[in-house]
Amino acid sequence: MPHTFGPDADAPATLDRREGPYGEVVLRRRGEDFEIIANGCFLMDTSDGRSERLLIDAALAALPAGRTAPAVLIGGLGVGFSLARAAAEPRWGRIAVAEREEAIVDWHRQGPLDRISGPALADPRTKILTTDLVAYLRTTTDRYDALCLDIDNGPDWTVTEDNNDLYSPAGLADCRARLNPGGVLAVWSAQPSAAFDQALRNAGFQGVRAEEVGVARGVPDVVHLAIRGE
Repeated sequence: MPHTFGPDADAPATLDRREGPYGEVVLRRRGEDFEIIANGCFLMDTSDGRSERLLIDAALAALPAGRTAPAVLIGGLGVGFSLARAAAEPRWGRIAVAEREEAIVDWHRQGPLDRISGPALADPRTKILTTDLVAYLRTTTDRYDALCLDIDNGPDWTVTEDNNDLYSPAGLADCRARLNPGGVLAVWSAQPSAAFDQALRNAGFQGVRAEEVGVARGVPDVVHLAIRGE
């Protein structure tokens, strides 16, 4: 069951607070859970993780049958649920993670989030790219079979203004260009977005759909899925 916080729940304790090129990031502990705050905006915590795991599972299930050792790019390390899920699946051949906040990488490599991501970071298939996802997609020549992106609370609720570029026609074109034919784009969102589904269709993606995960607050988390045609 999702973790809920009542009026008697433990007050959050700040474990680390850093100023970086994109603003402030904070790691807090609330009871037994950890949470990440960016520029005062709650990003995610360790209380559940079902939708972050779905991000990986749904992308793998949507790949063409018979594709061997597919490569996945995870956009945003977060609390590590998506990376851990990918590393637990032997079918992935290469696992890259783009994370622009060095503090978050440190919290995984040398801090308490190691309990979630430790085995995944030690997996030889895993590579951490300390880079801005939007810039990386625009400039790299690397290709992937799946892009699993979770850098915001959704296309309609971005952490920083620059992230809006990811969901623009140009940003979606960059995503499409980074996918091999038949590849899958999966985007996490804290709420459904019909407008984003239409933007994916306008960008030339096929098979656009959304999978929902019910959460305690009532509005379901969503994974938007789209396919680059063969």
